[in-house]
Amino acid sequence: MGASEPERIAQLQAEIHQLKNAVASHAVVDQAIGMIVALGRVTPDEGWEVLKEVSQHTNIKLHNIAELILIWGRRGDIPPEVRAALEDALDRYGPTQVPGAAEE
Repeated sequence: MGASEPERIAQLQAEIHQLKNAVASHAVVDQAIGMIVALGRVTPDEGWEVLKEVSQHTNIKLHNIAELILIWGRRGDIPPEVRAALEDALDRYGPTQVPGAAEE
């Protein structure tokens, strides 16, 4: 026997909520990749790899790293450990340093 109409409506509303969250999360990640691509002069695929590496090396969820990168783009501040991981990853994929990093 199937779910009642109110149960089915509740299930569909929950699914809609999950999909909206997924779309919003995806947009944040895509925007962060765009910043990495523009600032690091890497391809979008490399930008994705950089984002994943920073997440793995800092042990911070990928979505949270993406949010930190967007905040950095707006305000200019980023946690030092995230900046270091971002610089390291871009050294492997891109030709430039992170803007604002100390020159060596």
